[in-house]
Amino acid sequence: MQSHEQLAWLPPGDVWLDDEGQIIQAHGGGMLIFEGRYYWYGENRDVPPGQGNVKGVSCYSSTDLVHWTHHGVVLPVVHDAPDHDLYFRKVIERPKVIYNARTRQFVMVLHIDSPDYKYARVGFAVSEAPTGPFVYLGSVRPNNSESRDMTVFQDDDGQAYLFYASEGNATMHIAKLSDDYLHVEPDYIRIFENEYREAPAVFKRRGKYFLITSGCSGWEPNAAQYAVADSILGPWEVVGNPCRGPGADKTFGAQGTFVLPVQDRNTWIFMADRWKPKQLWNSRYIWLPIHFLADDRIVIRWEGGAAERTGHGGQENA
Repeated sequence: MQSHEQLAWLPPGDVWLDDEGQIIQAHGGGMLIFEGRYYWYGENRDVPPGQGNVKGVSCYSSTDLVHWTHHGVVLPVVHDAPDHDLYFRKVIERPKVIYNARTRQFVMVLHIDSPDYKYARVGFAVSEAPTGPFVYLGSVRPNNSESRDMTVFQDDDGQAYLFYASEGNATMHIAKLSDDYLHVEPDYIRIFENEYREAPAVFKRRGKYFLITSGCSGWEPNAAQYAVADSILGPWEVVGNPCRGPGADKTFGAQGTFVLPVQDRNTWIFMADRWKPKQLWNSRYIWLPIHFLADDRIVIRWEGGAAERTGHGGQENA
């Protein structure tokens, strides 16, 4: 596997192509590591104008995090059922996939919404293989609460958790998932009350839990914030912005979506999207290593070209 130094030639914010020479469409995505291979799932935004928001959820796989094999749209939208959650004019965002060893199913969890973002639900789909196809099961409002930007985290003991922006995005909730990962358990906690945080990205290192979030500013980038906890159900201590250097106050022009632990390396990668709201299909990816300091502090520094350091590179024509 590649270390972040070896990955430096894959420039953050540049166009990344798959094995077919096409622009990778995995926006707002997440990563699954299964049997020594990385599977990258994300929003496929390669749709013609007026033809909806998203084509569905794409899947790519790699063994080195550089060369990506395209496996197609593994959860497509539907065009003939306006009431369906996956209707092409609705919102499908932030897909994450985890593997359930008990049921031997790959479970996709994703944000399902209406164009006005008032539906605010979390959806579930399953597959027998990491490359799909995934079968959509439906959506819920967890604990009768709104669920918008979300992620799932699978702990070392196999227990999975749902993190989701709720209460008009003012407060984030954390809830356990059922043993089959297909239902949200009734007990949950509220964190970041009235702080308006979204885009949660969770990881664990040496028994500590870390949560990186974004502020709520639409498509415009803002300052990231991170918190640390000894237990995933809290209490969570907010530390501050992990980014350092020029562009840090805008997360280098991007918004976080996932933190990837690189196999067999003491390396964690902060995955983020540099959104182009008028050209969502052309939005770019920012992957940067996380540096660990004393007292459970983390730092993310820009490690791309000088032209990108302001955090505004890649936003042209946006």
